[in-house]
Amino acid sequence: MKRRQFFGATAALAMSASLATMVVAEDKTYTIGVSIPSATHGFMGGLNWHAQDTIKRLETTYPNVKFVLATAGEPGKQVDDIEDMLATRNIDGLVVLPFESEPLTGPVKAVKDAGKWVTVVDRGLSQPGIEDLYVAGDNTAFGRVAGEYFRANLPSGAKVVILRGIPTTLDNERVDAFEKAIDGSGIEVLDKQHGNWNRDDAFTVMQDYLSKYPKIDAVWAADDDMALGVMEAIAAAGRSDEMWIVGGAGMKEIIKRIMDGDKQIPVNVTYPPAQISSAIEMTTLHFVSAAPVSGRFIIGSTLVTPENAAQFYFPDSPF
Repeated sequence: MKRRQFFGATAALAMSASLATMVVAEDKTYTIGVSIPSATHGFMGGLNWHAQDTIKRLETTYPNVKFVLATAGEPGKQVDDIEDMLATRNIDGLVVLPFESEPLTGPVKAVKDAGKWVTVVDRGLSQPGIEDLYVAGDNTAFGRVAGEYFRANLPSGAKVVILRGIPTTLDNERVDAFEKAIDGSGIEVLDKQHGNWNRDDAFTVMQDYLSKYPKIDAVWAADDDMALGVMEAIAAAGRSDEMWIVGGAGMKEIIKRIMDGDKQIPVNVTYPPAQISSAIEMTTLHFVSAAPVSGRFIIGSTLVTPENAAQFYFPDSPF
């Protein structure tokens, strides 16, 4: 979904939510916990900004709804945050973007077992069906759209490398869809390692790839922060003219390069950090209205090209 369309959708949610307050008893209060990873890279920086902005706006709109926001730089801290929200903050609902799927599944299930509303964002849990609402980009489409571009723009026998993200269900979905899209094309995947959606980690992984493989035709970085780390490693090795790179998520720096016709970054695939805003707003709607919000809310992925990149370029965006 294009960013303008996405923000329009969240604005519509806010409008319907405002109308809903007319029929909600003002003396009933709710506390919603929001647990997300720290702003360790660009995408998470944007996501943190949207979370804070949305919470500020909704607390003004709904004086009877309070939020507890906690950020974590590793899974153990996020587990502690969620356990504290349940034990001492008496939350009525939880919006959580798991740092990693496996270690967060048990703590989030404990929240659900306590009778609380649970919204999971982006990175799914390792056990399906725990959450009431799941909000995410279309991870299968994210991998498929990138894979289809590789298939259409590389000859049989081309050699590519993959950078994976943090071990999560969504990373599995993306990689599986990418590999399925290039299956039968004759494209050879030389290697796939975890760059953890981190620029420095991606730099290190790409250095390893460059030392091991004398021929690489293209890189699926699968994330714009990782793409920047990849470019730094390739430039340091003096091999910038040998391969092109596809990242993902729509970082404004990457989109600007596409607009300018940078051959090293020919396209991108969207995955908006503002999805956290939709998740928080829809969770709030559950408490302040009778609007049905359970289920899955999936935001589509679009291929960004030089022809349409201007539609996705927002220079004032935090990401």
